Amino acid sequence: MRKLCFTLLVLTLAAHTIAIAQITKVKSANGELEGTANATTSVSSFKGIPFAQPPVGNLRWKEPQPVQNWNGVRKADHFGPKAMQKNVFSDMVFRSDGTSEDCLYLNVWTPAKSSKEKLPVLVYFYGGGFVAGDGSELRYDGENMAQKGIVTLTVNYRLGVFGFMAHPELTAESPHHASGDYGLLDQHAALLWVQKNISAFGGDPKRVTIAGESAGSIAVCAQMASPLSKDLIAGAIGESGAMIKPTLPAIPLADGEKNGVAFAQKVNAPSLAALRAIPADQLLEMASKQGMPPMAPTVEGYFLPKNTTEIFAAGDQARVPLLVGWNSAEVPYPSLMWGDAPTPENYVKKLKQLYGDHADEVLKLYPGTTQDEVIKSATELASDRFIAYSTWKWADLQAQTGGKPVYSYIFGHPRPAMVNAASADAANKMPPSYAGASHASEIEYALGNLASNKVFAWTPDDYKVSATMENYFANFIKTGNPNGAGLPEWSANKGNSVSQYMIINVNTTLQPDQNRARYLFLDQVYTKK
Repeated sequence: MRKLCFTLLVLTLAAHTIAIAQITKVKSANGELEGTANATTSVSSFKGIPFAQPPVGNLRWKEPQPVQNWNGVRKADHFGPKAMQKNVFSDMVFRSDGTSEDCLYLNVWTPAKSSKEKLPVLVYFYGGGFVAGDGSELRYDGENMAQKGIVTLTVNYRLGVFGFMAHPELTAESPHHASGDYGLLDQHAALLWVQKNISAFGGDPKRVTIAGESAGSIAVCAQMASPLSKDLIAGAIGESGAMIKPTLPAIPLADGEKNGVAFAQKVNAPSLAALRAIPADQLLEMASKQGMPPMAPTVEGYFLPKNTTEIFAAGDQARVPLLVGWNSAEVPYPSLMWGDAPTPENYVKKLKQLYGDHADEVLKLYPGTTQDEVIKSATELASDRFIAYSTWKWADLQAQTGGKPVYSYIFGHPRPAMVNAASADAANKMPPSYAGASHASEIEYALGNLASNKVFAWTPDDYKVSATMENYFANFIKTGNPNGAGLPEWSANKGNSVSQYMIINVNTTLQPDQNRARYLFLDQVYTKK
């Protein structure tokens, strides 16, 4: 009897061990990796995984090269270095291993207990205007999304002059006769890595959704448009941004090359070899000086054969479900008023400066008869000019030609007060701002990472909004449809246009589009030849 009881105990313990087992070692295509397991969340993480060779020396300004294999077990227990960048945005909190030109690393969070589970996959690209950001940022942490049953990745990519400089010598040496877009090619390389390796982490390479915010969203638009990447993804999520004029559109290769030549002249580098010989820190300092030529994505004929608007209009993009939207107050009204008080008179003067003979038409679309109305309309117009219009255009084009559902949202929940809010005296000297959600404020809500942001005094309403948004995202990643139990019904856009939005707030509701006339007007402005 005692032997039988002992046997039953051993079997019970073994079964329990199997039930809570987590993946901590995987065999990637390049060698074995050892991550760390969180017993509380049952999520394992693998940080700082190289997905391409370090883009240094002669590999600076070349498309990412395949990772070299390693022997033994590589520890994947800390983040790799972030890409070369200045301290641009105060809301970025990094956990990276310093800053380096050697930056092409990705991070994986997986809830899988074995490599046979075939879970859906999320690949998230960070924002930062293509000049800043990193996959180690707290707000992008993949632990919470992984707890939803999703293998979650964040991906580093080259930035600024390192990621987007075009130059005639670079074009000449390229086997594809293309230069620039190295940061976008890094993202593409990461997607190829996912196809080869994600099964080992319990993910399904056929169920990969790409997502991002701001520049990350712009990158999602570009990856959907690229013939290199469009067949590597099953779905896409865009949060505030598309590679469409006026929001960081790709420029012609010839213009990018001119910028590269001008930059080389300004830094006294007579050749490509001389440019590559400049130490990374010095090159970053030089590129960060005022008056330097801009470094922008380019239509270089390889990653991007045409601009994204043309590609989407022709239906040559990834024909996958798209969940896309923006925030209700991306930027505040002073971004439009440029220091002028938000009076009706100043507002009309500003509209005439911006739109000339069309100012009256704009005034009908964005009225301003009182200070409160000016603040509201100036906020909306500034936000549309900054990023909302381009995101709308992306969604509208995908609805027309993509052949798959397009789910549009507007995130409208303002952040709460800061924990250590400054004295209200200074704020009271300014008119009140339009109450809405500012740029990038939805990230922690969407990825379930409110608690990691200690700046704001989060309330039960904030956690309610976060649960709603995160569940919509998780459902979409799993099925291509955001709907699920306990959530307000979200209908896809119909009739080949964006006709309705899910307004994500404390009381989340689906509402018909009220502002199409605004975007059709801006469409005429931005599509003029």
